[in-house]
Amino acid sequence: MKLVPLGDRVVLKQLEAETTTKSGIVLASSTQEKPQEAEVIAVGPGTEEVKMEVSVGQKVIYSKYAGTQVKFDGVEYIVIKQNDILAIVEA
Repeated sequence: MKLVPLGDRVVLKQLEAETTTKSGIVLASSTQEKPQEAEVIAVGPGTEEVKMEVSVGQKVIYSKYAGTQVKFDGVEYIVIKQNDILAIVEA
């Protein structure tokens, strides 16, 4: 089984939060802010008005309060509309 988004929706898997700061301080899990960076897992077909601009495997930055969290096969995903993606992270 797999998740297949409809319309202009995208399925994201959130990247892990950093557990230490750049200076080496270890952060408690309660003080860590949820990262807004995620990997694209699946992309819907788009609509007549919306052409899909992201593809599977890309890393993206998304709006902080966007989407719906879904647990599927024991893994947590976020389903959002493409317009809630703010940027693509390029290496």
